[in-house]
Amino acid sequence: LADAKRIIAAGETAADKIGIPYNLAVVDAGGNLIAHVRMDGAWLGSIDIAVHKAWTARAFDMSTEDLAKMAQSGKPLFGIDSTNHDKVVIFGGGVPIKSGGAVIGGVGASGGTVDQDVEVVEAAAAVLGEA
Repeated sequence: LADAKRIIAAGETAADKIGIPYNLAVVDAGGNLIAHVRMDGAWLGSIDIAVHKAWTARAFDMSTEDLAKMAQSGKPLFGIDSTNHDKVVIFGGGVPIKSGGAVIGGVGASGGTVDQDVEVVEAAAAVLGEA
């Protein structure tokens, strides 16, 4: 929980720098929600998106941005976003959290453009020093 709070705080700092309120979510190694914050004014619709981005990053141990590349039409994972009760997100903003080289969870950010979401989530995950 302490690490999740640090990750979220780093994400909030990055979101403040770009001037956009965010939803930030952290899941553990089992994909279970540890922490979530909805910054003042962040979209309600982004709550589930942030949580699902974090879950997706952990479930597949890769960023949602990388998964998106493999999920396009004609690619090997096309259609994956309709699996797992539609929890799989195939656009940027979710990354796995690593410690000692092992994936121990995931973090998701939602509130801006995909590029902004990637910027915020990478800043959040960087607080632990591994990507």
